[in-house]
Amino acid sequence: MFKRVTVFTYGVVSYLVFFASFLYAIGFIGNILVPKSIDSAPTVPFWTAVLINSLLLGIFAVQHSVMARPAFKRWITRYIPREAERSTYTLTASLLLIALFVWWQPMGGVIWNVTDPVGQAVLYGLYGFGWALVLVATLLINHFDLFGLRQVWLQLIGKPYTPLRFKTPGPYRLVRHPLYVGWLFVFWATPTMTAAHLLFALLTTGYILIGIRLEERDLLEAHPEYAGYRKHVPMLIPRLGGKGRGGGRIAAVGDGT
Repeated sequence: MFKRVTVFTYGVVSYLVFFASFLYAIGFIGNILVPKSIDSAPTVPFWTAVLINSLLLGIFAVQHSVMARPAFKRWITRYIPREAERSTYTLTASLLLIALFVWWQPMGGVIWNVTDPVGQAVLYGLYGFGWALVLVATLLINHFDLFGLRQVWLQLIGKPYTPLRFKTPGPYRLVRHPLYVGWLFVFWATPTMTAAHLLFALLTTGYILIGIRLEERDLLEAHPEYAGYRKHVPMLIPRLGGKGRGGGRIAAVGDGT
């Protein structure tokens, strides 16, 4: 029972750290009500900022990709309880995101600046839509499994973990990766695009495109039915005039790669 409670507490703390970093990210990327944002005043030379920011994003991307791979999961569960694996992934990603907030270097420079009130409202609306889609996409595939709470709860009450059923709820019938679509809206929908924001958007978009390939490779190996889903449902852009068909979604392997 002590082990069960300890693992459960670890999972809850990991989730709370994630949730706090998630909320701060809304303000950080949108320059809303946070002490330091993506576009705070520059404090270091431009190319120094490019190097630091690229390194921070690179470390975050490597962690996401490496820790999401089945081979890494098999390795790390030799040393930690299997039920804590997803919580460890969540906690590590959240701590690296907090490090990015702390050491991010604003860069100045304006790529575009929308001053029209209607245009600003539209872009802020798309920004909010992106965050809402991110949250909804995780809830539809079992938010608590994705971030490790379901695993630690089941071990606390002495029940074995059961993989989630393969399904295509809501937007997963239109595109295979609505979570990533939400992130793209978050990264790009801004009235003022600065050099720092553009660097952030470009690198994170590139990572998403690479991450999708890695994620889908794992999904195809683990779940043969995913091949049919991929054949009939587009990756990121819905087909005009029709809905995607087939397949399903596996939260334990997917989004957040």
